[in-house]
Amino acid sequence: QVHLAESGGGSAMAGGSLKLSCVATGFSYTMNRIRTSCLAWFRQVEGRERERVAVICVGGNGGNYGDSVKGRFTISQDTATKSVFLDMASLNSEDTAMYCCAAGWVENSRLRTGHIDAGDFTHWGQGTRVAVSS
Repeated sequence: QVHLAESGGGSAMAGGSLKLSCVATGFSYTMNRIRTSCLAWFRQVEGRERERVAVICVGGNGGNYGDSVKGRFTISQDTATKSVFLDMASLNSEDTAMYCCAAGWVENSRLRTGHIDAGDFTHWGQGTRVAVSS
C-alpha cells in the first residue's frame, strides 16, 4: 500500500519561492516494457479541474511539466527516501491552489507523448495548500 504525505505549503508573496516535499511510503521504483512507476504533483482550485503540475518517473531526469509552470517549477526526487520535491519560483497568484502528490504506474506510451493526467495515478496524498499574494 502506497501512502503519500506532503509538506511545505504555506503563504508566499508574488515573485517568491516555496518548496514542497512528499514522502511516498510503500512506493516501488519499477519499470517494464509497458509501464513505469512515476510520482507527480497536481494542483486544484475549487471549481476547476485538477491540473498536472509536474511528473517524474523511474530514472527520472528532468520532468514533464504543465505549460503554466514550465521554466518556474522544478520537480526532483530522492529514491533513497522515496521522496519527491517541487521547487516553485517566480510565484504568482495563479499558483494559489491545493497541491497534491500522486503515485502511479503509467503507460510508457503516454509518457512518450506527454499526455499524462490525473487518471494515470492511483494513489494520492491529502494535499498541502499554497497561497500566493500580490
